[in-house]
Amino acid sequence: MTIERIVTAFAGVVILVTLGLYMFMNIEWMIYVTAFVGFNLLQSSFTGFCPLVMVLKSMGVKSEADKATAA
Repeated sequence: MTIERIVTAFAGVVILVTLGLYMFMNIEWMIYVTAFVGFNLLQSSFTGFCPLVMVLKSMGVKSEADKATAA
């Protein structure tokens, strides 16, 4: 998997899990985690900065651009 796919999959999983915990277990503060993930996705679309991307790059995961140039 590439960085771009991991980031979108991770965001989707976090949003679904936190919404589920908020809805079914009534953990009130989970809605703030959901809002943070949504805000982070929005700001990264404008700035290009995403903390998860930095972590994945340090782990050696390749991006789409890296895989295109390697082929």
